[in-house]
Amino acid sequence: MGETTKPGADMMRIPVPRLQVGMFVTAVDKRGHVAVANAGQIRSQESIDKLSKSGIQYVWVDAERSDESCGLKKASSLPAKPIVKKTVNREQSQIKAKKLLIEAKGLVKKVLSETFEGKAVEVEPFEALADNMIASVLDDSDALKCVSALRTKDAYLLEHSINVAFLLITFGKYLKLEKNILRQMAIGGILHDIGKIKVDDEILNKPARLTPEEFEHMKLHQVYAAEIMAETTGLSQISKDVCLMHHEKLDGKGYPHGLKGDEIPLHGRMSCIVDIFDALTATRCYKEAMSPAAAFKVLLSLTPFHLDEKLVYEFIRCVGVYPVGSLVELSDGRVGIVWDAKNRDALHPILKCFYSNKHKRYVDVAMVDLLKSDLHIERGVSPSSLDVDPSPFY
Repeated sequence: MGETTKPGADMMRIPVPRLQVGMFVTAVDKRGHVAVANAGQIRSQESIDKLSKSGIQYVWVDAERSDESCGLKKASSLPAKPIVKKTVNREQSQIKAKKLLIEAKGLVKKVLSETFEGKAVEVEPFEALADNMIASVLDDSDALKCVSALRTKDAYLLEHSINVAFLLITFGKYLKLEKNILRQMAIGGILHDIGKIKVDDEILNKPARLTPEEFEHMKLHQVYAAEIMAETTGLSQISKDVCLMHHEKLDGKGYPHGLKGDEIPLHGRMSCIVDIFDALTATRCYKEAMSPAAAFKVLLSLTPFHLDEKLVYEFIRCVGVYPVGSLVELSDGRVGIVWDAKNRDALHPILKCFYSNKHKRYVDVAMVDLLKSDLHIERGVSPSSLDVDPSPFY
């Protein structure tokens, strides 16, 4: 394996300490001899440490076959290109995400009105929608998160159903569940509140606390949902569970079936967490939206009798204390949208700042990278606590 032939033009000789995860190593350099036995992509820091311990000082890296993030490709040597490209990609992703959510709302609206008229639900359109949502999460989840953070009071049922599906995909992906499971969970999420179409509108949208009688009527939405599910052909058990278990509690005091402990499977437990989180962070006709950080406190207060404690912590890690699309206030008083959090820790995202809470006025829109700034996040902000509407800046 010890040829001395120099690798081709696209190859770069890089010192081992400068190696990064994602670089494609074509050969290792052993005292001037090139050995190709260890060729392949660097998948972890351990691989780099191993090379170091073996006494290898240099490796040959194929720039073209390395990940974009390594910044080795020829295009990335032009200083302006990568930044422009990223912005365009994000804009395109935002447009795609908006289009997807408009289509999703249209489909859910259509199905809700058809269900109201007594027509059976057809699963195929939801399978296609679920696949598009999964693709969007895998493609650029930040864009989808920012678009879905825009909520309207009057479209709660539509937006909540779509957001629950989207959060289930995101959470399921984080827990490394198979794509097929993600699809079934997403369909269940889209349909999880379908029974509410048969609940009295006055109770559904009542701006005050429900009386015990009204709450009993509200609970019937799960009985109606079970009837609708029974008439729907091609719906998997996982989809049905997500729909019919999101009000169950681990101590058996939930509804409709009072399931207890292990009777509620993983996807059922996930739906309980996601449903409550999205309801808390949405503006409703009778309450203002909570910041995600405040919603996490509520979720934790519901453990271990209602929600699965371990899963709630996993969900918090998955979503992040300051999720993309949420609002935060910086140490200088500016308010910004959490814009980009890829490959970053929770406290150092990129923010899109547009307003000063300190001076109560708009400021020039600026992207602030907290990895390169002395500023820090002071707190999460709920949209309702702002004096201005943040939606034009998404």
